[in-house]
Amino acid sequence: MQCKKSRTALAKEPNRRRLPLQEEKKFHGSSHTTSPSRRLHRRRRTAALWCPSPTIPPPSQGEENAPDPTVFDVLDFGAKGDGSTDDTKAFQAAWAAACKVEASVLNVPADYVFLVGPISFSGPYCQHNIVFQLDGTIIAPTSASHWGSGLLQWLEFTKLVGLTIKGSGTIDGNGAVWWQSSSDDDDPLDDQSKLIVPLNATVALKPPIPISSSLGGKMPSIKPTALRFYGSFNVTVTGITIQNSPQCHLKFDNCIGVSVYNFTVSSPGDSPNTDGIHLQNSKDVLIRSSNLACGDDCVSIQTGCTNVYIHNVNCGPGHGISIGGLGRDNTKACVSNITVRDIVMQNTMNGVRIKTWQVNFEFKQGRVGSVQGVQFSNIQVSEVQLPIVIDQYYCDKAKCKNQTAAVALSGINYENIRGTYTVKPLHFACSDNMPCTDVTLSNIQLKPLQEHYHMYDPYCWQTFGQLYSPTLPRSNAYNLGSRRATRFRETMILAEYRDVTIEGEKD
Repeated sequence: MQCKKSRTALAKEPNRRRLPLQEEKKFHGSSHTTSPSRRLHRRRRTAALWCPSPTIPPPSQGEENAPDPTVFDVLDFGAKGDGSTDDTKAFQAAWAAACKVEASVLNVPADYVFLVGPISFSGPYCQHNIVFQLDGTIIAPTSASHWGSGLLQWLEFTKLVGLTIKGSGTIDGNGAVWWQSSSDDDDPLDDQSKLIVPLNATVALKPPIPISSSLGGKMPSIKPTALRFYGSFNVTVTGITIQNSPQCHLKFDNCIGVSVYNFTVSSPGDSPNTDGIHLQNSKDVLIRSSNLACGDDCVSIQTGCTNVYIHNVNCGPGHGISIGGLGRDNTKACVSNITVRDIVMQNTMNGVRIKTWQVNFEFKQGRVGSVQGVQFSNIQVSEVQLPIVIDQYYCDKAKCKNQTAAVALSGINYENIRGTYTVKPLHFACSDNMPCTDVTLSNIQLKPLQEHYHMYDPYCWQTFGQLYSPTLPRSNAYNLGSRRATRFRETMILAEYRDVTIEGEKD
């Protein structure tokens, strides 16, 4: 199934930055050298499959002699930085000045704490390549009087080209004043607690989240994202920390050319709906060398995303790295060319997951969208409840009506996934009418954290593909879908010559 490019995408895209040769080779998985003409031919031939993600460009000749950038310090525009004075207007004034100068720097100095309310740093008439230098701390207000109703984000950058946010500073969303009023129905997109419960689990009551004494009135029911980019090109976020966001920490929506590295998310594992990085309708995204700890997905990949490359990321606590939920309310969903590799997951709900809602086929007339070209490789899991998940029956309620179609899933590859789980090693629940196809598993080595406790068996329904391992049934036709669910009974064979430590047997 082909998913056409959205007509609502921005009509004109500026020139994208090239990857350094070494990074481009790494992105395409090539280690041998080729001539320039052969490389050009290869890129043309594979353009439909891969598009290089942007990263920091190498310094150009003569850059050492470039003039110093114009710096606009928020202190010069009246900011106090004492943690209690509202500095929102000072930030607005500093941005208005920096916006007029190409390659300018808006400086948020170290050793200051700036109280900033909801604010939008907007284009499209700003000059390109502005640097937001964040070395101090920006904190969100905890009084309801600072927040209007229905605000979806706290700090927002819109319709900009070449923006970089960098530094050693922190964005603190003061999320505790929002979390204490959360309920399970606030944002059901990632409530998987109903999917499965460990047989050995003990239920411990969570202590109440403290409410700041500065909280004035009831906070709005809609919780804002801490930092959002919309409709922007060639965006870089590096060095900074975002912590305790009311909801999602960092979001990219309708962006092209995104680079996130040396980035930190820090929120408690029980903070509700606090995705680390959320991608939507964005392409050519590179996320690397980052530490993501939150109460929801470390990375969430939603509809309209293509050419996303994630590597060398530490995830946990959280809900793992997820594609979806897709197709909610019969909406079309298209996701393609996703690579997730060299990931360490510690104490997460899931490892790598794809989740889609059921779709009413009569309503969609076959226009359900697709997920294709996904690679999960070199994933180390430790104390993860469900390391590998595909769920085409995703539901946020105790019971959902069974529908007749789903988002089509194909070309999903799992390779070198190892470690320990606490509930179930693998859960493939694919649609009866639109099964998952071209699913491959290779070198999967998963064992229970406590081997003498009973765990749930691996589960596979309506999933077709290949299994590259001598430990499962010898047939290479990984045709495990049937009208009767096929379960694998785990035997955890650890012989050196075996590639997969989950041996399959039909019940």
